[in-house]
Amino acid sequence: MIGRLWNALGLRRGWRAMVTAFGLGMLAVLALPPLHIIPALFLAIPGLLAMIGGAASWTGAFWIGFAWGFGFFLGGLYWITSAILTDVARYWWLVPIAVPALALPLALFVAGPAAIAWGARPGWPRVLVFAGAFVGFELLRGEILTGFPWNLMGTVWAFDALPIQMAAMIGVHGLSLITLLVAATPILHRRAFLGGLAVLAFCGAFGFARLWAPEPEPQPVGLLIVQGNIAQEVKWREESRVPILRRYVEATRDAAVAALRDLPPGHRLAVIWPETAVPFLLPNDREARQLVAGALPQNALLLTGTVRGDFAPEGHARDLFNSLAVIGPDTEVLAVTDKMNLVPFGEFMPFRGLLPIRLVQSSRDFTAAEERRRVVAGWLPPFVGLICYEVIFTGRIMPARRPAWIVNVTNDAWFGITAGPWQHLASARLRAVEEGLPLARAAQTGVSAVFDARGRLVTRGPLGESAIIRAPLPAPRAPTFYAELGLAISFSLSFAIFILGWILSGRDQR
Repeated sequence: MIGRLWNALGLRRGWRAMVTAFGLGMLAVLALPPLHIIPALFLAIPGLLAMIGGAASWTGAFWIGFAWGFGFFLGGLYWITSAILTDVARYWWLVPIAVPALALPLALFVAGPAAIAWGARPGWPRVLVFAGAFVGFELLRGEILTGFPWNLMGTVWAFDALPIQMAAMIGVHGLSLITLLVAATPILHRRAFLGGLAVLAFCGAFGFARLWAPEPEPQPVGLLIVQGNIAQEVKWREESRVPILRRYVEATRDAAVAALRDLPPGHRLAVIWPETAVPFLLPNDREARQLVAGALPQNALLLTGTVRGDFAPEGHARDLFNSLAVIGPDTEVLAVTDKMNLVPFGEFMPFRGLLPIRLVQSSRDFTAAEERRRVVAGWLPPFVGLICYEVIFTGRIMPARRPAWIVNVTNDAWFGITAGPWQHLASARLRAVEEGLPLARAAQTGVSAVFDARGRLVTRGPLGESAIIRAPLPAPRAPTFYAELGLAISFSLSFAIFILGWILSGRDQR
């Protein structure tokens, strides 16, 4: 029966084939966060391979892959519409355009592997070529232009720490490779499917063994994450500026005193506010910092997302930065780190002067930092600050000197109550496993969370609510294999699988 299904899919032609491929791509979205219905891939991936094999030419396979990719990215990125609706009066015309306009070019990253795989022999050769090419194009997607490695196939396993422990060895792209190879086995013989299940069992056993090791004592720092739940559409209104600042200050004041009281002797408190938590340029505004410092007891520091300006002597801002600042109870700015990976159209306009529209809210673009820095501030363990979607860039988040933990501040209020915040959280969790470092995440409306160095959830806040989250700061682990070699592992694995597929394809032809 299952063989007849693959044959029927391979015989589809014309618009029926395109619609079917599109539907299979939409089906694969069910495996992404927050649903994680991974069995959907055992139909979506073999179905795509069957249709590639049934195509009359590589161009036909290209369009089949394009339709599948369009469905996958359209369904997986639907939440971008929520960002547009924060200013619907201005951008209403973009509502039916924005997500398809992004999904169309992203679909090319599936169309390419599909066209390449068409030339390989059916069976294992085509599966290997397709999986290797797919991950190769995933790697390309993370680099081309500014890069957009969102919803990588390996993120389907990030619902728990156990199934993602292999990321410490091979990264999320390695998980993508395993996922594609195993999900493709239903199109092969029954023994291949059983072999795929054995691979998953091995990954599970590896994860269990890795998580079995005792966790070291936490660092002598308590974490207090404040999730203000400020709606994006009111955040930057002039009349909202002071009330928002007071809301964070008041939420922090009593919670910080209580948290310090409950800490063991000798421990100190790190308070974390989200990306651009309050609508003030805190590093440049001493009066605003005085209000902030009033919420901080002694033995407490604030790590907060903020906009900062580099001002000329005559008073105008030469550059604006999306930053993470460390502020002490005496109002001193102890350290600042700036965002490197800016969001196209959200924080800067690409192709400036060539497009007749401007979507960024500010009157000018943000400036990107030139390098990733390890932040050293007071008694805090050294950390790396990742602002918003910087956390999705696997293999590219570490400074030259290894920190003791990762701080991710983000304003996911743009995404609303959608799958977007959960997809973002899944990427953050994978970075903790890949690097062997604990990760603390403060999100404006959620999902704020703390993960240990093996991706285990320490605590998590709700989505779409105000929350105060307390947790100890977990200890770092030794650098993982992936932390040492990074994307070189991903490239080597995908290339090796791709070449093996072509070697087997050539042998079959002989």
